[in-house]
Amino acid sequence: MRIAQIAPLFESVPPTRYGGTERVVHYLTEELVRRGHEVVLFASGDSSTSANLCACVPTALRTAGYKGDATIHDVIQLDHVVARLDQFDILHFHVGPVYFPLMNRLDRPHLSTLHGPLTAPEQAALYRHFDQLPLVSISDSQRRPVPAANWVGTVYHGLPTDLYHLEPVPDNYLAFVGRISPEKRLDRAIEIATAVGLPLKVAAKVDPADQVYFRERIEPLLQSNPLVEFIGEVDDAAKQELLGHALALLFPIDWQEPFGLVMIEANACGTPVIAGRNGSTPEIIDHGVNGYLVESIEEATAAVHQLNQLDRCRVRSNFEVRFSAARQAEDYEQLYRHLIQAGRSHPPAHCPRHADLAHA
Repeated sequence: MRIAQIAPLFESVPPTRYGGTERVVHYLTEELVRRGHEVVLFASGDSSTSANLCACVPTALRTAGYKGDATIHDVIQLDHVVARLDQFDILHFHVGPVYFPLMNRLDRPHLSTLHGPLTAPEQAALYRHFDQLPLVSISDSQRRPVPAANWVGTVYHGLPTDLYHLEPVPDNYLAFVGRISPEKRLDRAIEIATAVGLPLKVAAKVDPADQVYFRERIEPLLQSNPLVEFIGEVDDAAKQELLGHALALLFPIDWQEPFGLVMIEANACGTPVIAGRNGSTPEIIDHGVNGYLVESIEEATAAVHQLNQLDRCRVRSNFEVRFSAARQAEDYEQLYRHLIQAGRSHPPAHCPRHADLAHA
């Protein structure tokens, strides 16, 4: 197949450090190329890919320190895609809704993976209006606020199986990896680690929007607690070291997490996850197999004491079966073929629920 992958321009593909969407686009693109497809990646010029790269900005907007209107670059990116439309069998978008008014007017199969939360009230109006656009969710939980949207499937994220390796014997500490923001609840992770008397290593990014929260709520906890070590953002190599040697990843979220890539990154190292039961976590964490689902600080501290009951080799095997890049690419290939075939016959309003295929 001739496939266009349209990525956000805020981070490079893959990102050098933090950036879940761009990381997923990279893994999918590389696997599709490996499987013999002709892929063009529309992304920033500092991206690294084995696909054909169409550079829509010279450098990722965050790296360049861009402070202007990002939709300007989104519109230019869309024009690049439209100019090459005849080169593709299908278009796969990973960006926001700026392209929505045009896509249903183009004679080309397409789909859009939604990577973020859909809980804002205006989201319902958006997807009611564009109710013919084929959409993919990254968890079944993500789609619940807008059930009437044209969902063609749920495809869980995947990682290359050689990106991280099993660490069968951990060190005596816990880990937290992600953004420092109110919904990610680093404060809870610190409380859990303190309650069980274990060191907590924190590898995290602070977005500009969360600087006040970090300064007022989190920084005092980091400075006053000798058990907490703040590392900052980390790359894949450092993540292997940090996650691989941790007893567990703490993921005590307080929001409807659409997926949570770091959970499967930890599992790829054989490291279990102690996750708040919220959003996608019951779909990712098989309680008692690759981690524990908890609903309170007390349950989380009890879960820490039960970590020795989990087999890290089994955690890794669970990852390989459920969350590999190969499985993710296979799932998308099925959707691509269905949409292409449907486009040759007649434009359908709906496709078979891909979640049924993926979870069979």
